Amino acid sequence: MLLKDQVTLITGGAGGIGKATAKRFAEEGAKVIICDLSDEAGNQVAEEIGGEYYHVNVADREAVQAWVDDVYEKYGQIDVLVNNAGVLRDGLFVRVKEGELVKQMPEENFDLVIDVNLKGVFNCAQAVAPYMIKGEGGAILNATSIVGLDGNFGQTNYVASKAGVVGMTKVWARELGRHQIRVNAVAPGFTLTEMVKQMPDKILDSMVAKTPMGRMGEPIDIANAYLFLASDQASFISGVTLRVDGGIVVGT
Repeated sequence: MLLKDQVTLITGGAGGIGKATAKRFAEEGAKVIICDLSDEAGNQVAEEIGGEYYHVNVADREAVQAWVDDVYEKYGQIDVLVNNAGVLRDGLFVRVKEGELVKQMPEENFDLVIDVNLKGVFNCAQAVAPYMIKGEGGAILNATSIVGLDGNFGQTNYVASKAGVVGMTKVWARELGRHQIRVNAVAPGFTLTEMVKQMPDKILDSMVAKTPMGRMGEPIDIANAYLFLASDQASFISGVTLRVDGGIVVGT
């Protein structure tokens, strides 16, 4: 029971990696509270693990603060935050044909991804940090991505958000370490979430081909990395971005 009675908040916990993490943490004794925008799926996960579900948009600071305040009022502590929520809006930075601009990434797609993937992480961490300081410690875990480290074709907005998460993780590890709060990030590689499974076989095969271990990751692979970093087994690890990617290096 690596996380016995640890009050844990997980954003984007209704599916994929968030769902796997919620289940894994509950197995290890954590009191898990998830948030998402998918109410039916979120409530189902909460029921399965004996936890709680809240409808929260992480890009909404007031909604995030209300969620965190309510959890603290109920439990009197917040020990772990997993900033897992994220969105994709892929597209080329610019598309040119015969020297003429044909299309470019819409500003609204850039803003949405930054608001959820970067500002959402900022909002949630800033809301829980004072409670963790009051409780004399905690662990904040942030979802980045291998593309935030290596870059990727057609993902200007997503890469910018995930690279920003890497930077914030390092800053917070330095600022919050004096309060015994550890801050780390996990960078998944190609992972077989429900959304990814719906992609064409040709794309899935190319993902496997780029992964030296010859398979894609499973959500449980990422969940286990979060579990390790949240537990006392990682008590002297902070400011790290852990790649969980089967050895991949993203190319163009």
